[in-house]
Amino acid sequence: MADMNRALSEWRGEILHLVRQRPEEHSPFEAGKTPVPVSGKVIGARELELMTEAVLDAWLTTGRFNDRFEKALGEYLNVRHVLTVNSGSSANLLALAALTSPELGERAIRPGDEVITPAANFPTTIAPILQIGAVPVFVDIELSTWNADIALLEQALSPRTKAVVLAHSLGNPFDAAAVKRFCEQHGLWFVEDACDALGATLGGRHVGTFGDFGTLSCYPAHHVTMGEGGALYTNDAALARLARSFRDWGRHCHCRTGQDNACGHRFDGQYGELPQGYDHKYVYSHVGYNLKITDIQAACGAAQMERLPFFVKARRENWRFLRARLDACPWLEFESELPGAEASWFGFPILLKENAPGTRLELLRHLDAHKIGTRLLFAGNAVRQPFLQGQRFRVASELSNTGIVMNRGFWIGVFPGLTEEMLDYAAQTLLDYFKGKA
Repeated sequence: MADMNRALSEWRGEILHLVRQRPEEHSPFEAGKTPVPVSGKVIGARELELMTEAVLDAWLTTGRFNDRFEKALGEYLNVRHVLTVNSGSSANLLALAALTSPELGERAIRPGDEVITPAANFPTTIAPILQIGAVPVFVDIELSTWNADIALLEQALSPRTKAVVLAHSLGNPFDAAAVKRFCEQHGLWFVEDACDALGATLGGRHVGTFGDFGTLSCYPAHHVTMGEGGALYTNDAALARLARSFRDWGRHCHCRTGQDNACGHRFDGQYGELPQGYDHKYVYSHVGYNLKITDIQAACGAAQMERLPFFVKARRENWRFLRARLDACPWLEFESELPGAEASWFGFPILLKENAPGTRLELLRHLDAHKIGTRLLFAGNAVRQPFLQGQRFRVASELSNTGIVMNRGFWIGVFPGLTEEMLDYAAQTLLDYFKGKA
């Protein structure tokens, strides 16, 4: 047995040594030929090494690398409870599902209750509101940040309001401290969608930690990636326990994967109308899901966390570079940060002025023809989207700014995989478009 273990250890070491020697890929940039994407993964030998370790462990569900990722993320955010999930969309769903638990009494969100959120949103920030049977109440955004106009929250309030769900749009923080005060004043839940904003801070405090729940995406477009994946985090132990139940099939038991009888009462409880002593691992207290990730994904995320400070710094520097290059263009408007806020930019937002020559469609086609990737602000005005047709919702304010961004807004990339040469080319191509129009 000792010889076998020694042989396996040597075999494993040889494999990992080979993975570590993987050469870095460097392709020269050719203007007009090499794509300048809006986003993408930035991974290397370290990510491949840890993912290979996870494969060699053959522990395919959540395991040691998941523990490592959750711990690293919790320490980075200074938050007590982190639960990985299979996407940022699932993190949003899990947050709202947990708030429907009967254990929350009168504060539980029930069918027909209202949840305030902006109409300019990613669809899976809105979809979970509908999926739990609640009613989205839409408010407008600010042109200066593309975030919800929090001055409109009071106007959106009704006796049925139970929660506020707001996203830090494109990594630029809204005033989460003010929203927290509003929610506390009215006894509302506050969910911060920080999927685009890992590393962003407000008054030195990480966004996502002001609310009852924060959510994170680890899709390849985001600040750290697991391929598919995400996380839900909170400082509230009771909410974390409810979220874990909904994430893990709705079960009552809190044993971790591969663990038995953590509570010491696996066979001696009485639950509902089940037989006395029914196995606690098969008692379900909520209508739940299975939203866990694999340890291979978590291994990639753990390696990414080691590089997160660099990723955030690179995104900020790339945003500043583009702002400096484009600031003098008379046809474009740019976002600003709130006092005390430091964005962790997901993209570089641009608003085409109303009197600009040409149309946004013409400009986007021009950029596309020059291999420069662009994106809109997700669903634009969600009220206009097919998925909301026939659904129950309420519009609490004029959505004029939402319409402006839907019709004249777009963004280009700032992710760490872009070089200064790529950014300069993207900026110059924008400027040349307007020069040609003039």
